[in-house]
Amino acid sequence: MRSVSTTALAVLLVACSATGGIEAEGPQQDPALVESGSELYAIHCAECHGDDLRGTESGPSFLSIVYEPNHHSDESFVLAVTRGVRAHHWAFGDMPPVVGLTPADIEAIVALVRETQRSEGFEPYPP
Repeated sequence: MRSVSTTALAVLLVACSATGGIEAEGPQQDPALVESGSELYAIHCAECHGDDLRGTESGPSFLSIVYEPNHHSDESFVLAVTRGVRAHHWAFGDMPPVVGLTPADIEAIVALVRETQRSEGFEPYPP
């Protein structure tokens, strides 16, 4: 049993980045899509989720491990934007739908989020 615990600890330590976060893996996103997503994110998302995606007093950080792709898929982001979402991990309250975004706009924002997660890594949950 000790070797399993030691192995698990070693894996966890290797998964932690230099900033103390948890490294994220995944494909690099299309730079043009990420740039477009950055502009759209700044207009529609940054007020609550922060300019750096690390959240504000109004909304959570998208760099939280809660938002890793195996827990919140890209489709989860699409549904949150188009339909809104009930608060279930955080005490920020429900998120209303974001009006005025096309499916292509949402795809670009998700590309920005995923690329930032890939490059920055994830923060532990709870923060």
